[in-house]
Amino acid sequence: MLPNPQVAEHKRYCSNCGGPVGRSREGRPGRTEGFCPKCKTRFSFTPKLAPGELVGGQYEVLGCIAHGGLGWIYLAKDRNVNGRWVVLKGLLDTGDADALAAAEAERAFLAEVEHPNIVKIYNFVRHDDDGYIVMEYVGGQSLKDILLHRRQESGQDALPVGQAIAYGLEVLQAFGYLHAQGLVYCDFKPDNVIQSEEQLRLIDLGGVRRLDDQDGAIYGTVGYQAPEIADDGPSVTSDLYTVGRALAVLSFAFKGYTTTFVDSLPARADVPVLDRFESFDRLLRRATHAAPAERFQNAAEMAEQLTGVLREVLASEDGGPRPAPSGLFGPERAVPGSDLARLADGEGVLPAVPPAEVAAALPIPLVDGSDPAAGFLAGLTALDPARLATAVANAPEQTHEVRLTLARVRIELGDHAQAHELLQGVEQDRPGDWRTEWYRALALLALGDLARAAPLFDRLYSRLPGEAAPKLALAYCKELSAPQEAARLYETVWRTDRTYIGAAFGLARVRLAAGDRAGVAEVLDSVPEVSIRYVSAQVAAVATAVRDRPPTEVTPVELVRAGERLDGLGLEGERHGRLVAEILEAALAWVEHGTAAPGRPGAQPQGSARVLGAELSEDPLRRRLEETYRSLARLADDREDRRWLIDCANAVRPRTLL
Repeated sequence: MLPNPQVAEHKRYCSNCGGPVGRSREGRPGRTEGFCPKCKTRFSFTPKLAPGELVGGQYEVLGCIAHGGLGWIYLAKDRNVNGRWVVLKGLLDTGDADALAAAEAERAFLAEVEHPNIVKIYNFVRHDDDGYIVMEYVGGQSLKDILLHRRQESGQDALPVGQAIAYGLEVLQAFGYLHAQGLVYCDFKPDNVIQSEEQLRLIDLGGVRRLDDQDGAIYGTVGYQAPEIADDGPSVTSDLYTVGRALAVLSFAFKGYTTTFVDSLPARADVPVLDRFESFDRLLRRATHAAPAERFQNAAEMAEQLTGVLREVLASEDGGPRPAPSGLFGPERAVPGSDLARLADGEGVLPAVPPAEVAAALPIPLVDGSDPAAGFLAGLTALDPARLATAVANAPEQTHEVRLTLARVRIELGDHAQAHELLQGVEQDRPGDWRTEWYRALALLALGDLARAAPLFDRLYSRLPGEAAPKLALAYCKELSAPQEAARLYETVWRTDRTYIGAAFGLARVRLAAGDRAGVAEVLDSVPEVSIRYVSAQVAAVATAVRDRPPTEVTPVELVRAGERLDGLGLEGERHGRLVAEILEAALAWVEHGTAAPGRPGAQPQGSARVLGAELSEDPLRRRLEETYRSLARLADDREDRRWLIDCANAVRPRTLL
């Protein structure tokens, strides 16, 4: 409790004209009661209740515990309920008609509210002609106090990003409830929420008003309040704006948030935490966008994306994947570019993987379950594109979801003109549906127009910062033009969720193009054994370890490891034989080029090295390779291929004296 409760002079303002009141002059302290020198409105910043007073015949005042924009807050004991601690909240300035109305409104709103993240109201009483709200006492620290304590104890200017996001998610639960009741909070900031044990509680609903109330007083705080409030009044999007601003204040040293950056954010490159977590940066920028239409439109939407960002942050911090199904996209449909040997030479404008193959592999946005045709479309998922196009075109009702599905199938069939026409109609019917933009970008990607597709996928990434699909699509577009950026996007997706195998192969392709074969092996080894693509990943690791490499670059350790990796896969037939031949060819080339010369770094293996059962020397390797070529020749169906393999076997067999 405050030993000497008073409002600091620099916080004393007239409730009518906003001018400073109660300030010191000529060495004399400012008055806590009086009249505004500018407009003559009465002001009073003196607590009305003293310790020991009995309010409403029931509540014994213990003292003041805080003060805020709307009133003094007192701690009291409820004599009628076993001395239970309660909070009494009265008016800061009893001459302020707006403040009085707000207090009355808070009582009414709180009486209707029942949510675990919002403080409860017990009663409303009058004492000496003043009104007091009786609320649940919530012990703990406000988020502002937690932040200040961290600064004092550790010198850190911000909370860990994961902790700040977890707080934001709880606040969004409360906001979602309030918005569903037709209420807006208006004045959210770290001061107004307390961490009580393992739960957050909103403790100050003084600024709450109904969404349809256009005439009530507006309460907010500079640095948190949305810029359009004065002209347009509060809204759901202005509430979510305050959550975004609070997340920024909690997660990094946000200097100037009430002045220079009062309605903006610093550049990403200037804030290390935003530079490290790009998705978090994009989420904050969408939540606090100057245009309300560009922000998140409801608390559930923001919470879904914030949860995805939290998964990325936690996976980055401890290296543990955080997989979860998306609420907006289906799973990956295929893994393009899994044959890493077929990388393009980089001289063309297309990426290593054919763009149409990429477009057909990306996740598909989910169908809106409320659409009348949702059940009809769900029964068509197993059809190939041509049959699906026929079925959808003959749907009983051409709903929004039917037309979107038909546009997607037309893209897959290469009929981009009709897909474009369909998307134009869908956009006119429902302009706010982001899936229209997704399919426009997908069509451009399928056509190979990466220069136009990339900006659209980039915008979708900013709109859906917690989703993997836009990051995957953008990474595909940037494999050649900005490989480092592509690698960062692939790595973010793969580190967070190991079900997106396309991200692993994409990252491997970028690393291989950069000559980082060790990095390729590392990422391919991280594909889980339970994955359907595990064998493909291991085969790619074998191939990239030995294929198209000068003998001077290969080491015995790599050759031995490639052989052991292949033996562990249990492959059979021609596929296995061709990989064996590649490893043995690389080993023989290494031996023939004299890379085993003494003193050459990495040249000599430890002990007696063997590759696929053959000693790492010329004759054993030649005999094993000849045997492999002849086995492949027996399996070959093509006569020319068989003849070529026999010629290879004859050319490689060891020389003899006979």
